[in-house]
Amino acid sequence: MTYYFASTGPFGRGPVAEKGCEVLDAFVAVFQLLVSLALIFLILLHAGRGGGVSDMFGGGMSGAGNISGSTVVERNLDRLTVVVAVLFSLATLLLTWLLA
Repeated sequence: MTYYFASTGPFGRGPVAEKGCEVLDAFVAVFQLLVSLALIFLILLHAGRGGGVSDMFGGGMSGAGNISGSTVVERNLDRLTVVVAVLFSLATLLLTWLLA
């Protein structure tokens, strides 16, 4: 049987720290939600085999500037998607650590 001190609780947090942790948990959870929605949106913008939504923003334009096979818009979309994916991963790890 485990006994806890009256001021700490099962996770070793005091009553004052518990309220601050609840605010931090809520903030990180909302951040996780916003980042996940942004990641879904950015992934849907990518061109598939037959084009995609990114064609509406100039992704399907070909010409002399299209030497490497992708346009500037697609490269910037790729970079932005990677940054948001890293933020999503970090927020997931932080939530796991906070709620464990």
